[in-house]
Amino acid sequence: MFKRTKKKIVAAILSVLVLLLFGTLCIIYLASYVDMTNENQELLEQYVDDYTLLDGSSRNDMEADRPKGSPNTPHKKPPKMELSTFYLVAISKSDQVLKVDTADISTYNEDELVELARLIVESGQSDGVENNLVYRMKDKGDYVLVAFLDNTLMLESAGTLINYTLIFGGVSLVLLFFLARYLANRIVAPLEESYIKQKQFVSDAGHELKTPVAVVNANVELLSREIGENQWLSNIQYENERMLGLILQLLDLARAENTTPEMELIDLSRLVCGETLPFESVAFENGLTLNSDISETICVNGNSVQLKQLTSILIDNAIRHSLDGKEVSLVLKKEKNNAVLSVTNDGEEIPPEQRQYLFDRFYRMDTARTGEDKHYGLGLAIAQAITTTHKGTIEVQCRDGKVEFIVKIPLQK
Repeated sequence: MFKRTKKKIVAAILSVLVLLLFGTLCIIYLASYVDMTNENQELLEQYVDDYTLLDGSSRNDMEADRPKGSPNTPHKKPPKMELSTFYLVAISKSDQVLKVDTADISTYNEDELVELARLIVESGQSDGVENNLVYRMKDKGDYVLVAFLDNTLMLESAGTLINYTLIFGGVSLVLLFFLARYLANRIVAPLEESYIKQKQFVSDAGHELKTPVAVVNANVELLSREIGENQWLSNIQYENERMLGLILQLLDLARAENTTPEMELIDLSRLVCGETLPFESVAFENGLTLNSDISETICVNGNSVQLKQLTSILIDNAIRHSLDGKEVSLVLKKEKNNAVLSVTNDGEEIPPEQRQYLFDRFYRMDTARTGEDKHYGLGLAIAQAITTTHKGTIEVQCRDGKVEFIVKIPLQK
């Protein structure tokens, strides 16, 4: 139980940390990408606005003016523009290529830039990104200028940053996992200690109470022999027997929870069949029929005493809580790698909010009942403890006026 609680705490802590880390990184990367994209667009817009082409020149003998702010002009270009790589294609209104500038870099040749520029002109999109190139198109009057800014370096830098972030983020998550485990142990430790002390108290109190109950019972028998039948002695004996039944159930629960029983190879089919036979007469006395469907040679690694007790608890519980029913059915079968024992009876549907408490100690759906039937709300708690000891699971399902308890225990390989 506490292992499951620790796992949930670790999962919760890591989930919160991962969400915070992932969210923070996404916001940082998104903000950085938007900022760099806007900055590139601004640089490209300035470059396009400043660029002019000399009038009266043919494509072969023309010479393009340098952008305003070039070394031949009185003012210099901004440092970021100096460090950026620009390409341009100037196309006349008659679709004649007037100028192609590859920036003396072989990454893109003239034909590639011209083809890309014509596609952009046809699309009519004034700005955007194509093939790692941020572009901007502007009508200069006699011609259309398409300028490109190489965005490869920025994308590679962002990719490198993401890779390093993933590496260091993974290492951080491993460290956070161990930190979460440490915190979970610290959180659960007081609860685990308290639970252990509580179970030990139940065991010790049960053993200590057996002696005075036995003494009271012996004295009642001696007095009844001397004075004969007496109403008051009968009341004492009745309540003493109830107390003894409660003590024995508490000791059964303590043994199931605190001790590791001796395990051996058990033919569960034969065991369940043998435990079912005595209850057929009990079911008949209650106006019911106990039907069983038990598959043969289902073997598990377990303790025969506890598995018999588990079977009898489930059958007894089904018979006692069968309302206006005609039968109680028991099924034992193989399902994948588990032996599945299910006991079904007719009864009112158990509300979902109450099902989670069915296996708690002393929990009773009918609060008006106080143990006159020698049942104290410990049977299902004992069944769950036995199932847990055998590394299995127990659950309850309600459908179509049926209540079904299902126990799954791993098969012996």
